[in-house]
Amino acid sequence: METQTLKQLAAGEECSREQLLALVEAESPLQQALWAQADRVRARFLGQEVHLRALIEISNYCCCHCLYCGLRSANGRLQRYRMSPEEIVDTAKEALQLGYKTVVLQSGEDPWYDGDKIAGIVSEIKKLGLAVTLSLGERRPEELALWRRVGADRYLLRHETIDRELYQGLHPGRSLEARLETLEQLRRLGYQVGAGMMVGLPQQRTETLVEDLLFLRRLPVDMAGIGPFVANGSTPLADAPSGRVDRTLNVVALARLLMPYAHLPATTALGALESQGRWAALQVGANVVMPNITPREYRDKYELYPNKNSIQGSNSDARENIEKVLQGLNRRIGQGYGHSRLVGG
Repeated sequence: METQTLKQLAAGEECSREQLLALVEAESPLQQALWAQADRVRARFLGQEVHLRALIEISNYCCCHCLYCGLRSANGRLQRYRMSPEEIVDTAKEALQLGYKTVVLQSGEDPWYDGDKIAGIVSEIKKLGLAVTLSLGERRPEELALWRRVGADRYLLRHETIDRELYQGLHPGRSLEARLETLEQLRRLGYQVGAGMMVGLPQQRTETLVEDLLFLRRLPVDMAGIGPFVANGSTPLADAPSGRVDRTLNVVALARLLMPYAHLPATTALGALESQGRWAALQVGANVVMPNITPREYRDKYELYPNKNSIQGSNSDARENIEKVLQGLNRRIGQGYGHSRLVGG
């Protein structure tokens, strides 16, 4: 029955929640069949290109208290930093010199970077001919609109879980409704929208992962960031078990079957739990890698979870290493911007 489900999904046919749940929970040999089918669908719809997005972590300040995150406001062990606008633009220039087409500006929810500051930074980076992705958390509608007007192309805002009760427990003072409304606003503003979730959160039901995937397809998203929960010793969830890499790969593979044109990154969290985890994701449907080019003096301070910076060496060495890995997988670096098919790019 499950192999028939794979054929149905590859053909674009609808499947029941029960069928999808069986694939999320798949073990070998069904697991191997799922991964192989997802890889074939990725090749058919998106080809052999892997799009590289240069990640710049501009600040580890955050006003939120998310129970799983090392950047949470209450983490007094963390040495905080903010990059200046000039540093951010200079790092974007380095990205351009290294051959990247997109930069991703990511931070905790840091109100120091107000609407005008980010707008100025985005404007300068767009002059370089780069695409700009923002990942700055929930922001006011007028800020999101301003950043879109000055040229920001994409916005990443993971919803983390579609289970309202679980979301509320993990995000004190926040609501899932507000998060989902921000995603809807981003879609209305014309951003290429990214959402996504963690796999293996404490008290997460496997059935919820199916609902997460159906939500992503329904929005619809241009990009889905899916990674395992990684326990952080500086958070209230320090003693919780981390998520399973193979289960996460199942969810990535199923996302590819449900959303054949979506961009799926090989997330750093997979590499934090298993040295080859990121590269494994590229073999089960993923088609994006986000190399970290944050300046060295800041990079280790962006402690979302342990062992986050699994790719070491200089930024140029890291890019060469990625290219070698991709060649070994019979994949190649995408030469364009890799805009979403949903917006015609």
